[in-house]
Amino acid sequence: MRYIILSFLVICLIMPIKAQQAAVQIVKGKITDEASKQPISGVTIRLAEEETTISSLSDSSGNFKLSKVPLGRRQFIVSSMGYEPTILSDIIVTAGKEVNLNISLRESLTNLETVEITYHQYEGIKTTNNDMLSVSARTFDMDETKRYAGSLGDPARMAANFAGVVSTNDTRNDIIIRGNSPNTMLWQLEGLNIPNPSHFGSLNSMGGSISMLNNNIIDKSDFMTGAFPPQYGNALSGVFDLRLRDGNNEKHEFLGQMGFNGFEAGAEGPIGKLDGASYLINARYSTLSIFQSLGLEFGTGGATPEYTDINYKFTSPVGKQGSISVFGIWGRSSMDILASEYDPEGQAYGNEYSNRYPRYQTNITGLSYTHKLGINTTANFVFGYSRTNERFDRDSVSQNDPSHTIPDWHWRFETNKFSGVFSLHHKFNAKHSLIAGLIEDVTDYSLFNRRIQHGVNEIILNDRHDQFGLTQAYAQWKFRISNALSMVSGLHYQYLNLSNSNSVEPRIGFKYETGGSHIIGLAYGLHSQMDNVLTYATVTPTPSGNTYTNESLGFMRSHHFVLSHDWNISSNTHLKTELYYQRLFDVPVTRNPSSFSTLNLGAETIPILRDSLVNEGVGRNYGLEVTLERSFDKGFYYLVTGSFFSSRYRGSDGIWRNTAFNMGNVLNILGGKEWKVGRKENILGLSLKVSRVGGRYLSPVDVAASAADGEIQYDADNAYSIQQPAYFRTDLKLSYRKEFKRTTMELALDLQNITNNENIFRQEWNARQLRVIEVYQQGFFPVPFIRFTF
Repeated sequence: MRYIILSFLVICLIMPIKAQQAAVQIVKGKITDEASKQPISGVTIRLAEEETTISSLSDSSGNFKLSKVPLGRRQFIVSSMGYEPTILSDIIVTAGKEVNLNISLRESLTNLETVEITYHQYEGIKTTNNDMLSVSARTFDMDETKRYAGSLGDPARMAANFAGVVSTNDTRNDIIIRGNSPNTMLWQLEGLNIPNPSHFGSLNSMGGSISMLNNNIIDKSDFMTGAFPPQYGNALSGVFDLRLRDGNNEKHEFLGQMGFNGFEAGAEGPIGKLDGASYLINARYSTLSIFQSLGLEFGTGGATPEYTDINYKFTSPVGKQGSISVFGIWGRSSMDILASEYDPEGQAYGNEYSNRYPRYQTNITGLSYTHKLGINTTANFVFGYSRTNERFDRDSVSQNDPSHTIPDWHWRFETNKFSGVFSLHHKFNAKHSLIAGLIEDVTDYSLFNRRIQHGVNEIILNDRHDQFGLTQAYAQWKFRISNALSMVSGLHYQYLNLSNSNSVEPRIGFKYETGGSHIIGLAYGLHSQMDNVLTYATVTPTPSGNTYTNESLGFMRSHHFVLSHDWNISSNTHLKTELYYQRLFDVPVTRNPSSFSTLNLGAETIPILRDSLVNEGVGRNYGLEVTLERSFDKGFYYLVTGSFFSSRYRGSDGIWRNTAFNMGNVLNILGGKEWKVGRKENILGLSLKVSRVGGRYLSPVDVAASAADGEIQYDADNAYSIQQPAYFRTDLKLSYRKEFKRTTMELALDLQNITNNENIFRQEWNARQLRVIEVYQQGFFPVPFIRFTF
């Protein structure tokens, strides 16, 4: 198998081009007003190159089309009377796929008779989809998920390169933002609040091993790290606001791909004779068994992760005023972690005395309808259904007879959520715009979690079948005081019927742009979030039966302040600095004095549950973030991010401690270069990433308690007092893009952890040897990748 794959890659590299190459492609898209979301006609979009006449005007529906655009990375200028011009840079044009762009323009406060473009190149790239964002936000697209070394096409892993974001777990894609738990962030898809979108993503966390989100279907999306505007709720740290692109509504296109994320096939194109209707679907199946046959280890020893997912979107216009889309994600993952196949040198999960059988399935389905109510008003309705089904069984294996097993842990977690979302965008004039909305989520859940201690004592941790509703409403107003100064203010409201809890949350943000070179932002937000459903369903046994002492828990809350400065040093380089302070309060802690706090949960595969919790804990996060970024220009880019922060909490014992996510400092250095080889359309690329993260804090292991329980137990009186060594990793990615007549081939080799640095993963209790062992993360791991679009 090893030689077959290597031979295949070599053949692809030297394959001769027998047909004449097409040197041009079609670039098309739609242009809308950023505030009202209405299409804009008469907008000029042209290729920004000397001695070219390639240009187009948008029609009454905002659509435009440029023919015969040369292949390669291109730049486009978009301008219209009454709107601020913008420049789109680093747009990749290939032979295998037409380019589709969604462009938003901001109305100018000054009526100019002529349009003069004096705009920084970087501005067009970093402009977010949501024009209400003032600080702590950036946009990303599909290309970034593929470009950065070590990202593996995963949006969550890609986000770990941004300032304020930390990831020190090679086997998972948890997102730690400004010292907060991964559980305090929100995933949103096409306006729908969604559950954990990861394979092997347990209900008690918001991360997993591999994302179910397919980067080939993701459109330009927003990522926020704090003090976000009122339309986002039930989150304390950050938001992933994901958008899916529409399929090509004029031409059928196909994709074939193989890499770490799996074998993949994709198709898109028009639907029958419906004018403007399109489909887009991608399916993927795991390839990790192939990597294992090549002798490559990725932290699971002899166990083979298996997963499958499908991403899709169907879109159609409805008359002249509306459009409808159906979108969704389905994923399934499983793995048998057997004691007989345990490898202590190369396996992060499992041990030699237990068999584990995790099974996960997630389904997210949505229907979105957008309707134009007038020339300045757009309404959007989204109806969604999501289901998660998590099953886990663990058997202990006899030391004397490995064929003899005893069940010792068993859980079944199932949720079914029905969602309705309404939003209204209205622009009064160039100065004033409004967004208001209502979100209703109703969740049915069935949770059962049983542990059998030493094969004798049965402990019921969860046993609850019930339903709860979370209602959210918001209104936010943007006031453009002048061309330089704007303000966004509003309120977010939440009501949780499970505990009859309410929360009214004011948000406000200011942005001041000084002559185009400097942008100063200031924002404040009060945010709140309900706890994990497993916490509410934790059992408290009593002589009269099980009770649920956590069901009265209200929202945990935070005040978040951010001061931002963004300096456009040149047309393609900027330096951004942010200071922030976050005060968390009403955090669930134990009623009796202890060091426990839910702020430390969210990065575990096995649920950590406590009963009798009260909203009396506090925490504080503060820090400085720096980003130096050069956009892709003349074949070269770089991104340097640094974060220096403190994350501490206080439990019910009144003692301030480090949180589990208080790494203290993070440094990421990324860079890449492309060279034209052979014919000018063929590209050879190199990208490098170096990461250093301060060590995580751990609690000392209580050896006596661990020996008595059979599971690892910690010294709670000295919680998070021991700091691990710093995490260090270097990734190198080699890539090659070859253009054929109507096909594009992309090859890549992602060399992860090229220094083979031994980073500590976690501490594990060896129940047979009665001692603590350290488990290390993934060593050197090469990941090949091949992709065809046609």
